[in-house]
Amino acid sequence: MFTDRADAGRQLAAELTGLASEHPIIYALPRGGVPVGIEIARALGAPLDLLVVRKIGAPGYPEVALGAVADGNDPLLVVNDDVYAATGRDAVGLERARQRELLEIDRRRRQYLGDRPPLDPFGQTVIIVDDGLATGATATVAMAALRRQDAARVVLAVPVAPADRLAAMRNQGDEIVVVDAPDEFWAIGQFYNDFHQLSDEETITLLQSMWSPA
Repeated sequence: MFTDRADAGRQLAAELTGLASEHPIIYALPRGGVPVGIEIARALGAPLDLLVVRKIGAPGYPEVALGAVADGNDPLLVVNDDVYAATGRDAVGLERARQRELLEIDRRRRQYLGDRPPLDPFGQTVIIVDDGLATGATATVAMAALRRQDAARVVLAVPVAPADRLAAMRNQGDEIVVVDAPDEFWAIGQFYNDFHQLSDEETITLLQSMWSPA
């Protein structure tokens, strides 16, 4: 369906053109959401910022989302109650994982943004962008984090997401925009020809290309 993340961003931008008049802020979720978000920001003539969110994997099953945490003065934690119950409700282990991911969030923010001040979502339409949605854990905490900062309207935009997860998440944002929502879904990468894991260096280069003066 998508050649790469940039192609996905251009296709997704075509679904978002109606929001350009609201002068939205684009919040990309690094790393994978950055090339998608850049294409959308360019197409809509909108500013781009990052929202650093980290998934907390279940003990022994890191690919299963126990929850997710977002950065900020008061870091927001969202827990998947079903997974938390199934793994024994280990509060000490959850807090240890939260602290570990907050350290990684801080590292990424300093590395990617440096001294660049964050944009203020207060009273703004915000569009949260990632390269796809699987469990929805990171998207859920991202939407909640921007609501906490009093964004006026919160839109989640992803190229692809499983139909059943979208149905379950419809009440968490003001709008969810996707290019495709298949019933058969195994992994985000199955919808990309090129879905390599972006490095920090690639991410920084992409951001500099967006933010550097022409």
